[in-house]
Amino acid sequence: MSVPSPHSRLTPISRTSVPTWTRSAGLTAGGIVAIVLATGGLLLGRIDLALLALPHIVALAWTRQRRPATGAVSEATLTLREPRDSEIEFTLAFDVPTGVEAVVVRSTVLGGDTNEIVLAAPVVRDVTGSIPLLHSGLQELVRFEYRFLGTDAGATSPPAESLVATRVISPARARVASLPLPLRLRGLTGSHESARAGDGGDFRDIHPFAVGDRLRRIDWKTTARRGQNPGDLYVRRTSALSDATVLIVLDSRDDVGEQVAQWTSNIAATKGVSALDVAREAASSLATAYIQAGDRVGFQDLSSRNRMVAHAGGHRHLRQLLRAIEVTQPSSIPYRRARPPIVPPGALVYVLSSLLDDEAVRLALRWRVTGHRVVVVDVLPAARFARTTRAERLAHRIVVMQRDDRIRAFRQRGVEYLRWPEEDNVTSRRARLQILSRPTRGAMAGGRR
Repeated sequence: MSVPSPHSRLTPISRTSVPTWTRSAGLTAGGIVAIVLATGGLLLGRIDLALLALPHIVALAWTRQRRPATGAVSEATLTLREPRDSEIEFTLAFDVPTGVEAVVVRSTVLGGDTNEIVLAAPVVRDVTGSIPLLHSGLQELVRFEYRFLGTDAGATSPPAESLVATRVISPARARVASLPLPLRLRGLTGSHESARAGDGGDFRDIHPFAVGDRLRRIDWKTTARRGQNPGDLYVRRTSALSDATVLIVLDSRDDVGEQVAQWTSNIAATKGVSALDVAREAASSLATAYIQAGDRVGFQDLSSRNRMVAHAGGHRHLRQLLRAIEVTQPSSIPYRRARPPIVPPGALVYVLSSLLDDEAVRLALRWRVTGHRVVVVDVLPAARFARTTRAERLAHRIVVMQRDDRIRAFRQRGVEYLRWPEEDNVTSRRARLQILSRPTRGAMAGGRR
């Protein structure tokens, strides 16, 4: 479930218009019937037939007399309240011109079906409701279209400019207790213990005094026990603390949901949890955990040349990262990179993808060949087959088989795998992160330096 930012300010959206009026189709048809009856009565010499046109003529005159005045100003205001309980409430208010008998309102929530209601005038009650926050990211929450009706619907106005509420909904963030590290730690400060000697870490060894060692580190008991010659000194050395460099690469080129029947239409209201919802949650969670641990994190969106955040640390940088992740959305234009994004030496690369094609896997293998530790995070939600046809289920099975082949291929070449959704076992992701966080053989041999 997507959780919006509690500090977002939701300002009202207003539309002011001067409606123009046209005769309704029924009124025009009534005028034509009146003319035909009157003409037929005169030509045939039948007064009764001509008298039948009289009610239509009276109705035309009455409607014209009560037609709304032109030039009157109308205003519609859409107000969204602060999100609460994974939904957001709205109020739509109208200030209608004199002479309006009703307002026809059409609403579309999250791009789903269109609902139509008719509000009586001159005192139009406010339209209230709530919108479920089903997804994260930039999205159209609700769209309203409206038009005015005159007396007895004799005059109508064209639809006014739509009222559209678009908001950026922040993804939920899971707590990440275990953090995998790169094969080599290159920073001079941080919270991760490296293999080189320095300050801040746990006890490393006893070593003869050398140039650069601090006098306060001299171990006098060891010196008295081991010293053979005058001037022999021994110091207690500790491990240095280093920071990690992490690159989060998000593949946002597709955004399929858990409902397989909606993969072609991809309607936000009915597709269920989408791959980008999971990807935004995973990216936000990892970025927050690494920044809070004192590491440097960068971000790259594969579907855009512009959505890139350079590596840095600190709370201000974290806000920039989270904002870049929030506004990530699929691109309508397929974008294939000629070369992978530049990665700092010794970085840990997370590739977040639904793995529905080979592009993300190709980049992950390129980074692995160049010596980086690469973890592919699978963000495709568990499939649901409500209202699917036999052909759709067969197509999904073929897609899954191709995905399995890709996963098997990159794991055999040294790229690690992590599935983020926890629909089967709530401890599966945590257990997998703990396994990935264990020191690798290269690190135990002195690789993290």
